Amino acid sequence: MNTLRRVLVAASFASFSACGSDADVTLYVALDQQHSEQLVRKFEEETGLSVHARYDTEASKTVGLVSAIIEEAQRPRCDVFWNNELAHTVRLGQKGLLTPYESPSAKDIPASFKDPEGRWTGFASRARVFIVNTDLLPDPAERPTSLMDLVDPKWKGRCAVAKPLTGTTLTHFAALRGVLGEAKYAEFVEGLFANEVVFLQSNGATMRETAAGKFAFALTDTDDYHVAKTKGHPVTCVFPDQGEGHMGTMLIPNSIAIVAGGPHPDAAKKLVDWVLSERTEALLAAAKSAQIPVRASVKGPTDPTILSIGAFHALDWDPEATARQLEPTSREFSARFER
Repeated sequence: MNTLRRVLVAASFASFSACGSDADVTLYVALDQQHSEQLVRKFEEETGLSVHARYDTEASKTVGLVSAIIEEAQRPRCDVFWNNELAHTVRLGQKGLLTPYESPSAKDIPASFKDPEGRWTGFASRARVFIVNTDLLPDPAERPTSLMDLVDPKWKGRCAVAKPLTGTTLTHFAALRGVLGEAKYAEFVEGLFANEVVFLQSNGATMRETAAGKFAFALTDTDDYHVAKTKGHPVTCVFPDQGEGHMGTMLIPNSIAIVAGGPHPDAAKKLVDWVLSERTEALLAAAKSAQIPVRASVKGPTDPTILSIGAFHALDWDPEATARQLEPTSREFSARFER
């Protein structure tokens, strides 16, 4: 980590350490504070345990909570890591920084959302969809249906994607390397630049610009799309690659894990059990973030355009392989954007 990033981590976590030392359990949470804080407070009310939560912020995105956990490996401050995606959690497991724990609350979560070694569990997911401006594309038959539409000359300069440097977009592109194979992946990336796809700073930015009519469509997450829709913007969403022989739509769950050597291991298990309960997943589905439950038994978002698991063909991707591709993928795109 370079000097500036070390300073940011040190400054950010010095004040955090000072005010959080008396808590019963320490949580680092990457799910947006507006969606996660109420649940943290609810856990405190119901269990009597105090939580010191460190929320991810735009200011610390470059260093992030994952970088902090890695930096603190010799003296962990965090007990539980609640990530809003999966691959970076897997990466922590690959580095030996997570403690296996099979929560009884996760017994009905499908095995595909659980680490075989018990280091992490996935829940409450988001799909990677196209947000479509219905004023610009009123005819459903004219709307994009595949990620490959991003490189179709028909849409040249008319679509946007967040920069694949962090978050779910980085995870998506890292996964595509394995799904497509290196040769087809490289061809796809070159096609994005040749087709003048506009790379914005975040999924939220792609949502806002498309909702405002700057782009016909953009790649984003279902939670960002849902925000635009509930605000009354002229948008709908398309789950891409649903045709016969297509690869399917990327589905990225939240993930939760216990940090190895954390100061409060017993309280950490109680927090993980609570977060992984059916009720918590139902609350996340009903919230503004409209998370898609991984359990078929939990009711999905009320928005009918956000499909439940089983109602669409999901991309088959390898979390372990994807985690290993995070750093090279981010590094390669950083170099492209610096040209």
